[in-house]
This record gives sequence, structure tokens and C-alpha cells, in this order.
Amino acid sequence: MGKRIIAVNAGPRMGWNTESLISEASKGAEAAGAAVERFNLFRLEKYTGCISCFGCKKEKFQGHCVCRDGLTPVLDAVRASDGLIVGSPNYLSELTASFRAFYERLIFQNLTYNLDRPCCNERPIPVLLIMTSNAPDTNYLGLLRNYQQTLSRFVGPTEVLVSGETLQLRDYGRTDWPWTMFDPAARLARHETVFPEELKKAFRMGRALAE
Repeated sequence: MGKRIIAVNAGPRMGWNTESLISEASKGAEAAGAAVERFNLFRLEKYTGCISCFGCKKEKFQGHCVCRDGLTPVLDAVRASDGLIVGSPNYLSELTASFRAFYERLIFQNLTYNLDRPCCNERPIPVLLIMTSNAPDTNYLGLLRNYQQTLSRFVGPTEVLVSGETLQLRDYGRTDWPWTMFDPAARLARHETVFPEELKKAFRMGRALAE
């Protein structure tokens, strides 16, 4: 029986950079025989980040967020899965608020505050974290290293894929959006040459996650 992989999109723009990379990683997992279940955080019912109720710190609820809202089906699916693909664009030098809400709830449910057993997750699963940004790839290595370390500790071994200097518009010359800080020709050239290679890399990483 094939593995079950959960793919979570924490970006709002369907068909663009983040969603495209998640889609290719999902196809890679499917090529390895996995079944992929997809969630788009921007299309869920209302949800919040961690509300610090400490319900998950009670022994009988350890590893389970007790807050019931639109994120609950996602957290339940991840808990029962064999791997997680999650992607987010970078907004203002961070991942999206939707990603942060998911991340807080995903991590905090496994944190026990017990020195003898700081993490109650007894079933680690591999994670592929994808980030896209209009800044260069190297700008946020520290940020991603922190996410990678925390996910590895509380969810499972985590790999990271970054796509920088992404194409945000098809037409940077629109007069209603006078964006002058980008080189449109360079962005389009990168999207046509480098981004396809990143899509191939996402496919390979998704396949490796499911193998």
C-alpha cells in the first residue's frame, strides 16, 4: 500500500510560483506511488493560530491540538500521514500569516514542556518546506534554517526548497501598478530558464519524500 502525503499551500495565488512548486512536489510523490491529499489554507473555514489554551499539554491530549476550527482537518490529516509538503511565499521577510497559524498549531501540540520528554511525537514524518520570494534565494537562509530545525525536531526530518527572484506579474509595465524596482526582462528570463529547473527539483524532492 502506497504512502499518504499531505500537501499544504499557505499562499493565496493559485497557479503561481508557490502553488506550482507544491504541485510538482506532489506529482513527484505520486510518481513514487503515494496518494497526495491537498489543502489550501486560504480556502479553509475560519481558523486562528495557537490560542495558548494549553489543552495539548494535558497528558491525554498530547500531540493533539484541542482547538476545533478550519485547521483541525489539516492537522488530523498530517498526524495520520507519511509525509508533509508545505509551501509559502515570503511576505515582509516572513512566511505568510496563514503558514504561521498552521506552523504554531502543528508544532505546539507536540511540545510537552517536560525535560524528560520534550517532544511527544512518536511518529516522525519527513517534511518538504518550500518558500518563494521576490528577493534573492540567499536572503532568508537564517529564517529557513530556524524553521527547518524546529520542524525536524517536532514533526520529522525536513528538507528546504527556496525559489527567489520570482515572477510576480505577467506585465510589469502596467500603468496602474508603477513598479520600478524590478527588471522585468530579467525576471521573465529567470522564470523561463531557472524556474523550470526548480520545478524539476521540487518533483525530485517530492518523490524522495515519498520513497
